[in-house]
Amino acid sequence: MRQILFAGAIGLFLTLIGTPLLIKLLARKGYGQFIRDDGPRTHGSKKGTPTMGGISFILATLIAYALAKVITGEDPSYSGLLVLFLMAGMGLVGFLDDYIKIVKQRSLGLRAKAKMAGQLIVGIAFAVLALQFSDKRGLAPASTKLSFITDFGWTIGPVLFVVWALFMILAMSNGVNLTDGLDGLATGASVMVFGAYTFIGLWQFQESCANAKTLTNPSACFEVRDPLDLAVVASALMGACFGFLWWNTSPAKIFMGDTGSLALGGALAGLAICSRTELLLAILGGLFVLITLSVVIQVGSFRMTGKRVFRMAPLQHHFELKGWSEVLVVVRFWIIQGMCVIVGLGLFYAGWAADK
Repeated sequence: MRQILFAGAIGLFLTLIGTPLLIKLLARKGYGQFIRDDGPRTHGSKKGTPTMGGISFILATLIAYALAKVITGEDPSYSGLLVLFLMAGMGLVGFLDDYIKIVKQRSLGLRAKAKMAGQLIVGIAFAVLALQFSDKRGLAPASTKLSFITDFGWTIGPVLFVVWALFMILAMSNGVNLTDGLDGLATGASVMVFGAYTFIGLWQFQESCANAKTLTNPSACFEVRDPLDLAVVASALMGACFGFLWWNTSPAKIFMGDTGSLALGGALAGLAICSRTELLLAILGGLFVLITLSVVIQVGSFRMTGKRVFRMAPLQHHFELKGWSEVLVVVRFWIIQGMCVIVGLGLFYAGWAADK
């Protein structure tokens, strides 16, 4: 429990004091956001705002996790380190994308194939490693079974697991990337989901099958390798994003860029895979799913019928063009995300209570 508190508090503190330093550094180097011409006209004023702010909460999360371990004298776990590796690796791909955008002064950074290759390399490395490092009970950080509240169904095998893990990683990283279109929107939504995973990890630790002898109903326990350490990682991310939100909320002093959005999406997918809540992530991160679907619907409709369903995709820009202010869109979308988290946690608890 102390690890969770320390990780969250340190992550919060580091981004609160570190982000303005990063803002000054990026502004001095002229690393400002390039605004697309086809976006909402109101976004023109954001041109030149420092980007690549994801560097702030990525470093803060890594430092917060490490310091929490040093302070409490606890050892890091393979599950926690793998999620951090996935976050940092995806963040590196995003950083290269952002850097090219800034240097070349174009809205598109890495070529699509290069960006996809980078994501695939990081995702495959994570998926393969997540099936290694079994503990004394034979549990690896990830399972080759699909999961919702816990594992269910038949084993899909290591090859299909890698494919499934890649789908989750790509879907969530690009989902957060699409959501990151308004000041604070993706950051605030991510804080809520990381808060949910902090709770889930702590609950799974308390009801772990490793403690079956002390549980009132051992059949309702969770088979997760390192649930407490996953809660520590989630808490560090929650705190770091919360502190970053202070500077990222409207009017934003800094944007997370692809550096941050790809990192957050990777972290969310990694937490879901390692906590055996893969399909539950679609509910907990419902806003990311909704916004991604809006793009799929828009593109599909235009290609098949030549007509657009929304005034603009992703969905948040549709409401901007309807006359909603940016702050109004963000707050209402945060409310939607909050409801998704409440429903997701309710299903998580109901699933455990039903077995109990």
